[in-house]
Amino acid sequence: MKAQQLIAAIAAGALISSVGAACAAEAGSTKSMQPSAMHSMAKPGLSLTTAQQRLAWKDIGRSSHAQKIPADFTPRVGATVPTQIALKPVPATLGREVTALKPYDYALLKRDLLIVNPTDKKVVDVISRHA
Repeated sequence: MKAQQLIAAIAAGALISSVGAACAAEAGSTKSMQPSAMHSMAKPGLSLTTAQQRLAWKDIGRSSHAQKIPADFTPRVGATVPTQIALKPVPATLGREVTALKPYDYALLKRDLLIVNPTDKKVVDVISRHA
């Protein structure tokens, strides 16, 4: 009888520790998956290097024309882009070179390149022409 109780206790302990290990492994894999999952979605803020900013200007400036800024709009991070400003998806080639830009839209203005979250139309970065 005691042998059966001992075996049951050992089996229960092994089961509990394997469940705990599985939970810990799942939590660890969830943490490691978060950055890549988040990477495919637009983020509230964006931080590009000067080289990435220059590359964005070069690529977008070559294929787009500057738009007129509405009088009541100030280009700044957090501002909602008015409907008068046309937004376009970041070009695929630029998205491959600067992967942080991939999920965003943009608007090219005379002196600024706006990087915009397509879901809420909020500006996440303003890149001045002389970046």
